[in-house]
Amino acid sequence: MNPDALGYMAAGAALGLGAGLTPGPLLTLVLTQTFSHGPKEGAKVAFTPLLTDIPILCLSLLAMSWIKTHPSVMGIISIAGAIVVTLFGYDCFKTRAIILPEMNIKPGSFKKGLLTNYMNPHVYIFWATVGAPSTLLASDSGMLAPVLFLSGFFVCLIGAKITVAYLAGRFRELLSSRTYLIIMRVLGLALFAFALFLLRDGLRFLNLIN
Repeated sequence: MNPDALGYMAAGAALGLGAGLTPGPLLTLVLTQTFSHGPKEGAKVAFTPLLTDIPILCLSLLAMSWIKTHPSVMGIISIAGAIVVTLFGYDCFKTRAIILPEMNIKPGSFKKGLLTNYMNPHVYIFWATVGAPSTLLASDSGMLAPVLFLSGFFVCLIGAKITVAYLAGRFRELLSSRTYLIIMRVLGLALFAFALFLLRDGLRFLNLIN
């Protein structure tokens, strides 16, 4: 298998894990649904990015197809993506133990997950500055690379949230333990490494480095 394709798969996996485990609106909803109605309802929320993110990705790719013919614009977007991923990594480092909610909300997990994700501006920022540009860049390494990048991202994003739902249902205290914090620090380092990768590409598009 092409080493570049494996690299993109690893990058997608790191981004997916970071997004899946970092506290935010969707993870909070996963937890509240899990505690109110069980891990199955939390898992329903975890699957909603498959419906919300793919249309956003497609629109972003259409825009990127034109932008890709303008290297300077691609350079600026890649650098912006590096900044966004660096902030994601920083969020991993400043993450504290998850505060587990005690809310009791009604079922309708899938619909609530869709609305939560569509209303989250970070989803649009991610696909416009990181997800879609990385997918297009991966296509330069063959058709397998973007497939692996997106597969790594979605499998780890959804898998991480399902795992959180399961752990919240079975081992509630683990999400507030040191183990969770160590995992987040490691993910932060992985995201910093990917940010450097995006920064390098941005500088290359701008002809500032070889």
